[in-house]
Amino acid sequence: MSSAPETPSTRTEGTAISRAMRPLNHVVERYIPSALVFSIVLTVIVAILGLLLTPTGPGDLIVAWGDGLAGLLAFMTQMALILLLGHMLANTGPVRKFLALLASIPRTEPAAYVFVFVVAAVASLITWGLGLVVGGLLAREVAYHGRERGLRLHFPMLVAAGFGGFVVWHMGYSASGPLTAATEGSFLMEPLGGQPLPITETVFSGWNMIAATVTILVVALALFLVAPRRGDTVKELETDAREVVEDGQEEVVTPADRLDASRLVTGLTGLALVAYLVLHFGRGGTLTLDTVNWSFLALILLLVKNPFELIHLTKNAASNVGEILLQFPLYAGILGMMVGSGLVQVFSDAFVSISTTSTFGLFAFLAAGLVNFFVPSGGGQFAVQGPIMLSAGAELGVDPSITIMAVSYGDQWTNMIQPFWALPLLAIAGLKMRDILGYTTIVLIASGLVFAGTLLVVSL
Repeated sequence: MSSAPETPSTRTEGTAISRAMRPLNHVVERYIPSALVFSIVLTVIVAILGLLLTPTGPGDLIVAWGDGLAGLLAFMTQMALILLLGHMLANTGPVRKFLALLASIPRTEPAAYVFVFVVAAVASLITWGLGLVVGGLLAREVAYHGRERGLRLHFPMLVAAGFGGFVVWHMGYSASGPLTAATEGSFLMEPLGGQPLPITETVFSGWNMIAATVTILVVALALFLVAPRRGDTVKELETDAREVVEDGQEEVVTPADRLDASRLVTGLTGLALVAYLVLHFGRGGTLTLDTVNWSFLALILLLVKNPFELIHLTKNAASNVGEILLQFPLYAGILGMMVGSGLVQVFSDAFVSISTTSTFGLFAFLAAGLVNFFVPSGGGQFAVQGPIMLSAGAELGVDPSITIMAVSYGDQWTNMIQPFWALPLLAIAGLKMRDILGYTTIVLIASGLVFAGTLLVVSL
């Protein structure tokens, strides 16, 4: 990365909003630690809050933390697969070529930031794992093509725009909360009265789809307004940091090698998965986290050349999943402390106590945003907070679809200032969370206004 020399004029040019962002950018660049240290600091904060706000003793809190470390192993596997498969899909040859084609579209600096955000948002609505990876890859491609055209693009903001697309993931196809509510026998069945809540009433409801569209438009406008202008200091992509994409092909010598080089093997398996999914939905099956994973695995199998490429993609994706898998047990431990001490109930009750039928959705959203900051896992958060909020909402006569989406909105909202899910994208870009946090805070503010307004309107 190279920086243009800073002169007095660079401090006075740009939009009013972009100038207002500079102090925040300076603070986060100096004082925000790595994502791993952040999770450890949060563990300490939750422990202190548990001791201060609940009657839980130190020994019980440590036991709750230790027991919680393994509390989300099954869900961790599903989440790891979503991230792994999303990374693999984004790096298949056809998808990479498509991203390179897209990257040549923006013609101006502000348009580049908005474009990266919109594409990443659409990808996140398809599946959050794909959105995270596409955001990072597209940011690099746009930076490369922009440099060839003489555009001065601030690479950290391009990456922030890519991560910003993640702010709508819980409104789309891989939304773990609504999918759990739609799954027969899930842990949300009891507070839902024993009946699944169809995704046509949550993710695919008219009001949620409108909210997703408005969120994308409002955040895009906000990014356009804070984008660096002529004279502002920018950090450009110094060299072509795009990876040299290899397809993992090896020399074919033995009959076994010929199988590994055969597209028939992966193609037939992919078609078998497609057939399963068609039969699953044709016989009344529902959309779940598992079917989302299998649908993207089917796409990967159909897009790769052969098992050689599939193995190569898996190895590359695994290196980006590793750091998240290390932190997942730490956040599961935080969740264990919050449940064991009753702290999550304290947070939720504080918001519910001041709610009415019309404002419950708003306060459930704010409560979910607070809890997500400590437990950045949509499914894990729903496992604890979902039943509490659904029961409270039922007492007030609130439509359960509003409660489900309120918690979903809160979960995706504070991801913008929580470094956990930024890790795969930052790994692709070669940046740290402190490099992008100033811009993702703008995404937090802009999207939060839309989420809050939506929940107030649909609750009338």
